[in-house]
Amino acid sequence: MTYGIITLLPAFLVIVIAIISRRTTEALFAGCVTSYAIIAIKTHESIITLLNDSLFSVITDYDTVWLIVVCGLFGSLIAVITAAKGTHAIANFLGKICKDGKSTLLVSWLLGIIIFVDDYLNIMTISACTKNLSDKRKVPRESLAYVIDSTGAPVCVLLPFSTWAIFFAGVFYENKEIVALNYGSAMATYIHAIPFMFYAIFAVIIVPMFIMGIIPKVGAMKKAYNRVETTGKVYSDASERFNKKENDDAAKDTNILDFIIPIGTLIVVQLVTDDMFVAVVAAILIAAVIYLPRKKMKGGEFCDLWVQGFADSVSALMIIVAALWMRQASADLNLPGYVIDIVRPFVSANIYPMIAFIVVAVLGFITGSNWGIPAVCAPIIIPLGAATGANLLIVIAAIVCGGTFCSHACFYSDATVITSTACGIENMDHVYTQLPYAMIAAVASCIAFLIAGFVF
Repeated sequence: MTYGIITLLPAFLVIVIAIISRRTTEALFAGCVTSYAIIAIKTHESIITLLNDSLFSVITDYDTVWLIVVCGLFGSLIAVITAAKGTHAIANFLGKICKDGKSTLLVSWLLGIIIFVDDYLNIMTISACTKNLSDKRKVPRESLAYVIDSTGAPVCVLLPFSTWAIFFAGVFYENKEIVALNYGSAMATYIHAIPFMFYAIFAVIIVPMFIMGIIPKVGAMKKAYNRVETTGKVYSDASERFNKKENDDAAKDTNILDFIIPIGTLIVVQLVTDDMFVAVVAAILIAAVIYLPRKKMKGGEFCDLWVQGFADSVSALMIIVAALWMRQASADLNLPGYVIDIVRPFVSANIYPMIAFIVVAVLGFITGSNWGIPAVCAPIIIPLGAATGANLLIVIAAIVCGGTFCSHACFYSDATVITSTACGIENMDHVYTQLPYAMIAAVASCIAFLIAGFVF
């Protein structure tokens, strides 16, 4: 069933409400209600029934439950490590290397490139390593969040050993047009497309240029730096509720192994099992093994800490659930199909990669679905690209980059929400400070895809 141009109304409302209110969850809920109001009017069904069925479908989905549990348990892990002074120990260690704000951000960027296996692992680990140190060096939390988020999905898609590469290689190789390219395997095909993943490349390169001042601080980011200079506060008043005051002696009696062993366990188990849930549970158990016998905390305190850490993640988890609900609402309205039908008459082989990137990026930004939208669009975009004679390797790269832009720039994508939570700042503070730099990368990518469409 089609709904016409009114299909765009819920997405428009979400963006407008979020910008005006600077609140994410409420904007998403408004978008969901509007979406199902449109469907109810068209189908003559009860809006209450539609909302109820859709919400329960989302929150009982295996992937949703997995995401909620993993993010919550990572909050538990960080709470336990912090109580054991592990985060202070790593901050003290890195402090010997990072003497100022620029070097702190550069080290965060380099660590983000090194830990490339998974964007969640990347974001959560790097924030745990560098947040305390960046505070000591008077780096705005918004700046740290931008650097960390920019080495999440953008780095993962550029390396063939990551969860992103494995997922997209499988999605693309289901299309007979891609198989016909004869590169031998799904991953081999993906690797051939990596040089054309312009958004990911630009997003990663812009970070050190930003850190060194080659690209200036603009808009909300400039205000964040001015706030630190005038008040000394590394986060805004709106972010105060995400940050607890610590004892003055928090940095005393620290041991870097209290950080390295649990986080190292997390990384190793993730690499071996390819399951973040198993990895974070293993890290929490290892933390208990090394903390309790040494009386870093009592058994009851340990249990209270991981419960409290999970509870501290609830506000972020609410945004994630609302974003997944909005994604479902957009799918029920057939938003991707409507947008693709609009642009279909205007494509040609030369401009097709750029159009593919824009379509996937816009749809991903609207829905917050950095994997779902590319997976849904690929079976439509790839055959259409083959029919127009476009270079399919560049088309593949454009689809991946559209999903990467969503993860990096959408104000309710899971990576954006997790980054703001891990860095202890209000989600919209992260969005407003990061978006200008994401848009620079997006504009540069459009130009690059347009040139590539004519050259290759």
